[in-house]
Amino acid sequence: MDGQLVEIWRKLVSDPQKSWVLFEHGTCVVLPQPGADLAAQATALLAEWGPVHVGTDSADFNLFEVDTGPGWVVTCHHPDILVYVAADKTHTLPSSDIVIGLLGRSNRDQDAHELKVAHVEDRRP
Repeated sequence: MDGQLVEIWRKLVSDPQKSWVLFEHGTCVVLPQPGADLAAQATALLAEWGPVHVGTDSADFNLFEVDTGPGWVVTCHHPDILVYVAADKTHTLPSSDIVIGLLGRSNRDQDAHELKVAHVEDRRP
């Protein structure tokens, strides 16, 4: 896992009370009410809410440019599942909102199917 991506998520999830789990392709699951096993909790959430089904709410997204690094956060139909898309990941593509959003959505779908945890940020006291 890219340590720079972990640092970006540390800045993006600025609430010191919110634990989060990062998956292999950049999907972050924020856990405002963390359970005993953060990785298992995030994996279950992503398995249920992460897959993309075209023509449903799961395929919808919004994106926001962030100031923690050159890139965007792509949201989905679940408020605690987010994907960071770095600007350097779009250098071979036209960087329009739709292309960035589709790339983020694709990464979320891939993470939802593979479910490979890359980092756990445990912020519980």
